[in-house]
Amino acid sequence: MRFIIFCHSLVSCWNHGNAHFLRGVVRELQAQHHSVRVLEPADGWSRANLLAESSGPETLAGFARTFPGLKSETYDLATLDLDEALDGADVVLVHEWTDPSLVAAIGAKRAAGGRFRLLFHDTHHRVVSRPEEMQALDLSAYDGVLAFGEVLRERYLDLGWAGRAWTWHEAADTALFHPMPGQPTEGDLVWVGNWGDDERTAELHEFLLEPSRRLGLRARIHGVRYPDHALSALTSAGIAYGGWLPNHRAPALFARHRVTVHVPRRPYVEALPGIPTIRVFEALACGIPLICAPWHDAEGLFRPGSDYLVARDGAAMAELLRVVLNDRDIAQSLIRSGLDTIRRRHTCAHRVDELLAVCRALGAPALNDAANDPANDIAVPVKEDIA
Repeated sequence: MRFIIFCHSLVSCWNHGNAHFLRGVVRELQAQHHSVRVLEPADGWSRANLLAESSGPETLAGFARTFPGLKSETYDLATLDLDEALDGADVVLVHEWTDPSLVAAIGAKRAAGGRFRLLFHDTHHRVVSRPEEMQALDLSAYDGVLAFGEVLRERYLDLGWAGRAWTWHEAADTALFHPMPGQPTEGDLVWVGNWGDDERTAELHEFLLEPSRRLGLRARIHGVRYPDHALSALTSAGIAYGGWLPNHRAPALFARHRVTVHVPRRPYVEALPGIPTIRVFEALACGIPLICAPWHDAEGLFRPGSDYLVARDGAAMAELLRVVLNDRDIAQSLIRSGLDTIRRRHTCAHRVDELLAVCRALGAPALNDAANDPANDIAVPVKEDIA
């Protein structure tokens, strides 16, 4: 099949975790001999901020070397030839950070007789936190929504914004995220994440900064959008700040540290339970012990207590960090269990199988001829609702 993907960015992961997932999805689609064309806006904010980083231009220029086989074309919304962009498409995926006018224009092409199947891909909490923005999107001609959590999928259906919706969680790109044995240990605790939006400031203090300070850990943090007061807090806690980190360097960073943590943003904990950050998938795939601040795995993605530990508060986080750092058997058990769950359930290869199952359910044109061939059956359970 020929896939066309409109995304915010494939080449830039600056404050844009969905790029991690899309890279793995594109790679897996290609491995299964599908054609994939990716388009992103030339003036996207993630791309612009990447270029503002000191190493950003070099990172952008080296994308093809870092991710051989992956390519993204830029477009100017004012001059985009949509007929040319959609030519030959069997399935079109449109990410939720796409300009609303383009979301509507692509839908209009589908409504006017486009033979492709059209899916909207949502990987954010705006349906709950800023519903007025999402309600303004015209999804009337879309064949369905791919939502990265069950509660989000249900929200689209309950609000009448979609006639069909599927849960399509993010996952680990295991071509990149995997254990890297033999790396020299540089520190105890590492965390990769962004400070911005004040959505977890108190939680970061309670579950990351204070436990690290209390235990005197050799800790390191990478991320963007750290205001001066946040940088001062890191210094006071004795935590080294490494600034922005290209995502492809995270596996080696995990390999050089002994434990990491997951501190979810408040909107996900309160309104979108069951949706973890992609860093959970990636950390477990790298074989580093993981300890989480409280979040409810409502969809049973993992085995809490086996794949990772859960700290009910900051004091419990400090104690669990102490245990994991001092008990090799417990650390190794977490590593084995987390890796097992990722490899059995949560790789980008699994998600591509799920995507192809959705395409089959929608009768994607290129799958019609193969529909009766048992060798091409995709036995993947995918949750679906039809309003």
